[in-house]
Amino acid sequence: MPAQQMYKVYINDVPVFLGTPESVGELGLLPTKDVFTAPYIGKKKQIRQYLDLLDKNKNVRAVALYGETAEQLWADFCACFTQLEAAGGYVTNAEGRLLVFYRRNSWDMPKGKIDPGETPEQAALREVQEETGLQQVTLGPFLAHTWHTYTQKGERILKRTWWYRMTTTDTKVIPQTEEDIEEIQWVEPNAWLETKPVLYKSIREVIELAVGGGQ
Repeated sequence: MPAQQMYKVYINDVPVFLGTPESVGELGLLPTKDVFTAPYIGKKKQIRQYLDLLDKNKNVRAVALYGETAEQLWADFCACFTQLEAAGGYVTNAEGRLLVFYRRNSWDMPKGKIDPGETPEQAALREVQEETGLQQVTLGPFLAHTWHTYTQKGERILKRTWWYRMTTTDTKVIPQTEEDIEEIQWVEPNAWLETKPVLYKSIREVIELAVGGGQ
């Protein structure tokens, strides 16, 4: 398997790129007051400094670090966090419309933490059923991974989410209110994205990948 040349993770909805000089160079990111690019000097302290920057400066648009190998840089980055695994579904109905819901001031898709002993596929199906009330859900192919971070009780968490295509023949949905889900809608993905709904950039990327024929 060829070495991965670039990793991407969202921190406070800001894309952080970790790669080689070549892969970062292909992004075409020019350093400005709100875009930061730098060589990685091999010390985790440097990574933590950028994490602090992203916590304090809400105007940052992108960060890119590059090292001799993306794998070592990524390993050092991951070592700064507690890691969690999650899974979710890109769920479409018989008309090809996508299920989205509104939760905590943003539109989202069903997802949640993988429980001990579960596979990502099992967790994705369970989360879809629990959060939406759908029962007849068919698992499709793997779609993508997304990475994002957050802080919980002073601890930095790095979460990887496994996304799968899914289909359903059910029409009745029941929002899981205990998970703060306020509203569920079935939307035509391309037209809906054009309305510029409030949603996390990682969720938008999954939708764009799916409608573009990814995987």
